[in-house]
Parts: sequence; C-alpha cells; structure tokens
Amino acid sequence: MKTKINPNIVTALIGALAILILAILPISVQYLPNTHVAASETAPVTEPVAVAAADVTQKDVAQATGVQAEAAHAHVAQAEVAQAEVAQAPVAEAKAVPVEVSAEAHVVEYTLRTQLGGTPPMAFVGVGGEIDGVFNPELKANVGDTVRLTVINGDPVLHDLKIDEFGVETGQLTQDEQTVVLEFVVTQPGEFEYYCSIPGHREIGMKGLLSVSGSVAASDEGASDEMTMDEHSAAAGRSDSVKAQNAIVAAAAPAVADAASIIRNPADLPGPVGNRGPQNIRLDLTTKEVNGTLADGTTYRYMTFDGQVPGPMIRVRVGDTIELHLHNDATSQLPHSIDLHAVTGPGGGAVFTQVMPGSEGSFTFQALQPGLYVYHCATASIGHHISSGMYGLILVEPEGGLPPVDHEFYVMQGELYTTQPYGTQGNLDFSHEKMLNEDAEYFTFNGAAGALTLDEYAMRTQVGDTVRIYFGVGGPNATSAFHVIGEIFDRVYDQASLTSAPLTDVQTTLVPPGGATVVEFKMDVPGRYILVDHALSRAERGLAGYLYAEGAENPTIFQGHGDANDAGH
Repeated sequence: MKTKINPNIVTALIGALAILILAILPISVQYLPNTHVAASETAPVTEPVAVAAADVTQKDVAQATGVQAEAAHAHVAQAEVAQAEVAQAPVAEAKAVPVEVSAEAHVVEYTLRTQLGGTPPMAFVGVGGEIDGVFNPELKANVGDTVRLTVINGDPVLHDLKIDEFGVETGQLTQDEQTVVLEFVVTQPGEFEYYCSIPGHREIGMKGLLSVSGSVAASDEGASDEMTMDEHSAAAGRSDSVKAQNAIVAAAAPAVADAASIIRNPADLPGPVGNRGPQNIRLDLTTKEVNGTLADGTTYRYMTFDGQVPGPMIRVRVGDTIELHLHNDATSQLPHSIDLHAVTGPGGGAVFTQVMPGSEGSFTFQALQPGLYVYHCATASIGHHISSGMYGLILVEPEGGLPPVDHEFYVMQGELYTTQPYGTQGNLDFSHEKMLNEDAEYFTFNGAAGALTLDEYAMRTQVGDTVRIYFGVGGPNATSAFHVIGEIFDRVYDQASLTSAPLTDVQTTLVPPGGATVVEFKMDVPGRYILVDHALSRAERGLAGYLYAEGAENPTIFQGHGDANDAGH
C-alpha cells in the first residue's frame, strides 16, 4: 500500500530549503544610482537600478529588474545624446562621501547668475524654473541628491561661489559670461549658505541658502539613530562656533615683489586758483587697483584714484562748471565710482559713475559753495573701497582765492583692516569683519604706515615760513584728533568752512570721517615737528608724519638746556 505524500508538507520543505540557501549565500541587494552617467549630463537620473553585491552579471540584473533596467539604460542613452548637444562648461569635482541613498535620490539642477545693482547691490539671481529672477533664491534638495549648480558671471567683475560644508567652490570668476558647473552630493540635512567670498561681497548681499531635507543614519557602537534636519542644523551651528573660537589667523602670502609706492607726496597739489572768474573745466580721473607697499616687507592690494593715496587734490573756484570723466582701468577686478561732497546732486555723482573695468562714466556739476570737501568711491562694499585707498580732497576756493602762504601741504588720514596683525610681513588680506568691528590694524597718513616720516615724503620748510595744511579723513570709520607736536595752529577753518571766521590759537582739532579742515601756522623755531592723531596709540600703528623747519635758532621763543633727547617722540 502506497502512502500518499501530503503536498503541503512538500511545499513547506521546499520553502525552508530556499530560506536556508539564501541565509548561507553572501548575497545582498541594494539600490544605487546609475554610475555610468557623465558628470556633465543635463538630464536627472530618477530611476535607480538594483544591483547585487555578489558576482552578478549585467544579464542577471536585467533579468531581475526587467523593465526598470531597460528604462535606466534608455535614459542613459538620452543623456549621452543631450551631452553631445550642450556646450560644455568646466565641472568642479566634489569628493565622494559615503551616504545612505534612498530610492528617491535624484539630480536637482539650478542656475545662478551674478548681478550688480538692485537690492541688495550685489546678488546671485536665479535663472529658469521657480527661481527665475529671484535674488539669492533658496535652493532645495534631499539628502542623497546630486546637486548640479551652474554659476554664470554676469559682469566682468571678480566673483566666486562657495559652500563650505560640502567643500564646493567655483574658483575666481573674472570674465563676463564665464561659467562653471558644480556637481556634488548633499550628504547631510540642514541649511547651508552659498556665498561669494570676495571681500565685502557676501556682507552686502551675495549669499543665499541651500536647504537639504531628510535624515542621515548615524551609528554609535552599533546603536542606530537618526538626526533630523533641525538637529543637524543645531549640531552644525555648534561646530561652526567651535571652529570660530579656534580660528587660526591666515598666514600672509609672500610680499608682491614689484609692488609700487602708492604714497602721494604731501607737496603734490595744484597751485592757487587766484583772482579769476568762473570757468568750464574738464577733469579726468582713473581708478586703478594696485599692489602697493604698506610697510617694509609688507604689501597690500590698494584701490586708488590715479594710482596713489590719497587721490589727486582737485582745485577749482566757486562758480566753476566741472565736467568729470571717471575711467575704470581695464586691469581692475571690481567696479568703481566717485562721490564728491562738493557736488549738489544724486549720490554726489556716484549714480552716473558706477563704472565697470575698461569703461567710463561722466557727469557735469557746478561748484556752488566754497570749502574743502572729501571725495571717495561709493561702490559696495563702500567701506572696503575707501579703506583700501579710494579717497581724496576737492578744494573749492572762494571768490578772490585764499590768502597766500609760503607752503601748502596735502595730507589725509585713513585706516586699513587686515586679516593679519600689524607688523606681519608678506602680502596682507583685507578683513571685512574687522572693518565692521572698526578694529583697524593700520592707521596711515597718505596711504602707508609711516609714509610721511620717510625722507622723500617728509614736509620741509624754513624758519619764518607760513604753512597751510589741507587735512582730510578718508576713514572709513575713525575720527581724527589732528595735532602737530610742538606747534599751535594760528588759524583753523573748522569743518573746512572757508566763509566762516577761523578759530584761532588751537592745539588740536577734530575731523570726522568724510570731513576736512584747513590749518595755518608759522614756523618760528627750527626742528622736527610731528603730525599725529592725538589718539596717540595710533602712532604705534603707523600714523605719524614729519615736518621739518630749517634755519637759525630763536632762543627768545625756545631754548633748550642740556642735551636733547628724542626718546619720547
């Protein structure tokens, strides 16, 4: 008698055997994005292909995944065709970071274009899609996505784009329409700032957010947990705080070997206008960015009018009509402009002279009121441009001119904000953060540390000479307590008003940033006289100038006893 085998038992045995085989064999299946797509392809990979981690052939994969694999290969073919049709831009490679990618991970694409003007005055503007025309748009992605970010330089001005957390940067963009494509995988959730790292650009508006949603698996000795977007943002914030606290001052690059002297000789100024009538005058100025000598062994990237600091002194009379042409040198990396405090009109002329490298702007104005006025660059970041040397004085003489003197000198005070401390040798970098904190490393007369103490730039007179100093403060931040050690000002034209009665017998006069004064005195005794800001700690940061008087002693006014000692001053 034959025993009939129960079919249910057979089924159970086969199922158990299959499970045992799967448990023994070292085979696992995971979803990965298609790795055959070139980095510069434009179509996103939205359908991942399932592949085995053991020795599985492409044929096996195709059989296992069926239509899905065929769709993926068809998509690759379409992408290869698109790649051949699209003009190629440089692709900045990002480092591969292991990340647990979900089946929903895909390529997200954005295009940003740099723009000058508007609100904010510098920005990244979205191109195409939902971000089209949006200033500094929020870019969105999910953890595991590949972000393909195209950055176009919309003007012939120096820009870049960085995202620190993902090690992403374009490098410097200097040419109009220069384009770079960045491609990277977002491996963590949170809000990450993209920004332009050129000094001052980020602070005046060139920044936006990359928002990454989702979570990433985190393990601690085998224990599994997940960090949400908010938790990751908080952790990133704590990490940034620690980095800031432990920040190391960047080492200076080597000093520029062929750096120029940017110091304007204080005796370099036009002669008196005299007793003439109003005239029509054409005035040409050129903005130049110059690698200049800040101190012995120390250089800095200056911005200037006509290559020196301060810019040339402009001298006209009340009633003159001036046609001003501002040319921005073709070698400049930034736009520049001019705002003259002597101008009655929008922006002091700046609204018509926001000039790109290699271009020119112009306007005409009438000098309505006599006085000594500051002019400066008014291109964002204004403080950066002024601090770097873009300031000067324009003298509008009253009808009939000023009383004659034996010597006139032109001196301006400024301050520089460098990343590296005062006294560092090398080519120093500008620090926008220090400028905002008004924490200057250098204070200068006529552009460089100790400039007017050098023999070739010191002021020289004879005993009995009368002296007039046209003094202004470019700033951008510090007020000057202008003083000449060993002298008393016979007359001070306070706030540079030439139509008010001057103050007399003044020891020190205050001059604010963007302000000026005119002081007059007579050299009665021979010797060396020192120009200072009587906030005297600034003298230890480069702020001093020498005025020499040569001639016979005058014991009636001053007579020394014993040996002279210059240790104090």
